[in-house]
Amino acid sequence: MADITLHRISVSDMDNNCYLLASGEQGLLIDAADDAPALLNLASDAGVTITDVLTTHRHKDHVRALPRILEATGATHWAPYVEVPALPAPVDQELRDGDYLAFADHRLEVAILRGHTPGGACLAVEIDGVTNLFVGDSLFPGGVGKTSSEGDFVRLFNDVKAKIFDRCDDDTIVWPGHGEPTTVGKERPNLDEWWERRW
Repeated sequence: MADITLHRISVSDMDNNCYLLASGEQGLLIDAADDAPALLNLASDAGVTITDVLTTHRHKDHVRALPRILEATGATHWAPYVEVPALPAPVDQELRDGDYLAFADHRLEVAILRGHTPGGACLAVEIDGVTNLFVGDSLFPGGVGKTSSEGDFVRLFNDVKAKIFDRCDDDTIVWPGHGEPTTVGKERPNLDEWWERRW
């Protein structure tokens, strides 16, 4: 089984992170946010073909290049089942909480985080012996993702706490949909503050 390596690029004026997991000659693209040529070049530079695409959630800034990437590569498209109706391209594999995404010879665990959207994906990947979480817009350095109601905030906070902070070691790396990465250990001391301030 070939190890997984991580490659990343930021696209668009919204600083959308697109992540490419490479294993052997296969690539898993997380969020085809924008600029399809740049994403295809990222895969070429990594020496892989994009065989799989994971869309973390429905928001337009994360899917602008999705139809072009799927058309150009014929990749298998994975997405959380509750996000599927709002996506601009067909989904081949619908994901539920606790499912595994099959990529190359790897089984990558998926958690569903509700609140920023009806159910965004969080993908757990071991790279160089460390757990890496690809969380879309559900968690950032300094807080959870944007929510539009009290109920959505509570759902998102509770899901992030139960499925990330209660399960993961402090050295777990969190890769958000925008901006720089963080770690579970760096964010853990702030959970009470997030709960009190409601964002």
